Amino acid sequence: MIPCDLLLDNVTIVTSDPRTPVIRDGAIAVAGSRLCFVGPAAEAGLLRPLRRLSMAGRVVTPGLVNVHTHAILSMVRGVAEDLGFAPAYTPGIPHGHDVTPEDAWALARLGALEALMFGSTLINDSFVHAEVTVEAMASLGLRVWSCGRIHDADFSQIGDGRWSYHGEIGDKTLGAAVALAERWHGKADGRIGVQFAAHAPDTCSDAFLARIAATANDLGLRVNTHLAQSRAEVRQVRARSGRSPVEVLDAAGLLNDRLIATHCLFLDDGEIERIGRAGVHIAHIPKGNATGGTVAPTAKLRAAGAKLVLGTDNMHADMVEVMRWALAMGRVQAGGVPEDWQPAHALQWATMGGAAAMGLDDQIGSLEVGKKADFVVFDFRRPHLTPLLNPIGSLVHVAQGRDVEMVVVDGRVVVEDGQPTLADMAEICREGQAAADRLWRVARGGAS
Repeated sequence: MIPCDLLLDNVTIVTSDPRTPVIRDGAIAVAGSRLCFVGPAAEAGLLRPLRRLSMAGRVVTPGLVNVHTHAILSMVRGVAEDLGFAPAYTPGIPHGHDVTPEDAWALARLGALEALMFGSTLINDSFVHAEVTVEAMASLGLRVWSCGRIHDADFSQIGDGRWSYHGEIGDKTLGAAVALAERWHGKADGRIGVQFAAHAPDTCSDAFLARIAATANDLGLRVNTHLAQSRAEVRQVRARSGRSPVEVLDAAGLLNDRLIATHCLFLDDGEIERIGRAGVHIAHIPKGNATGGTVAPTAKLRAAGAKLVLGTDNMHADMVEVMRWALAMGRVQAGGVPEDWQPAHALQWATMGGAAAMGLDDQIGSLEVGKKADFVVFDFRRPHLTPLLNPIGSLVHVAQGRDVEMVVVDGRVVVEDGQPTLADMAEICREGQAAADRLWRVARGGAS
């Protein structure tokens, strides 16, 4: 007999392992922090679990890997979507420099809890007060990679369309990122990590981007950035540097397969070819981009060799919805339903692709014996998920984050019966609302 901690049987398993993509009437077992069995339920007879759950009517998937989030920006949801561009560049709404550490703690927990309850077992988050938010988010039980935004531009002026660069700002933001990595990278049994978040080519001067690249290389860390996210960014960088944002990143030593580049909207064919040749991971934000009236040239980027992965970015954290938008927007660009724009591709971008972008594909991203026990249980006993004919197709086309029943991270049940096990959801919502109310008062010229 083989002891284990948790066994789920009578489930449909979507593995993200191309050798056995779907296992019907399956079983999945956890020993410690790792998977010790993934296969047909009929072959699980030797397992002796401390806890056994019969999960008929459920579908188990790998934990979703959300490679680009700003959890605190839940503070502007329902408003910023209709203003036309990213909150950091938009006047009249709360900005990062308005956020106190107390606000950051409350809003980061709110955004991270939403992501966790919708099936993200890893979020790669960046904004402000990361030294506070990383612990706040990780306390919920998910994997958190975090960094404060690194820049040497003065953000208090950018909303007014002015870019000025200051060495002391760069020293402060990069120094904070280094300190964060020294304190937190690899902690909580590896659930916490740091990627340098170089904000964008227009908010980082050329020399500062090269400094970020050198420091990341010295520390063995990966880098993420916004890239070609607006025409304003492209204009500013060309006016400042005489080159495109892609060329500036390349010259700085950042354009490589250890970079996650988010958005990538305003690119010419030469820039797409350069990105693809470098093997960059593209953090595709299909819903957020479409809300702003834009779409990334994802088919061209994939054809060039870039690696597509997914993130939610601002204002919502439903990676299931993001998979659906990625698939739909790709098909709109293709003008049809190509063989390389199928639900299985969208799932791969949200699981193994995301894990590879984080440098963690040997640990997470698929349900295989020996990998970390990070998985999500979706309740398919619902009218919109019945009949269950093609589990991957139904997941991507029809399911929602709200269909998540259970989440396991590192072998620990952190969501059960649709509720968090390590936090009080009502309290987190109250504190998040109070922080947002204060920030909106400040943005409207009132007292804090």
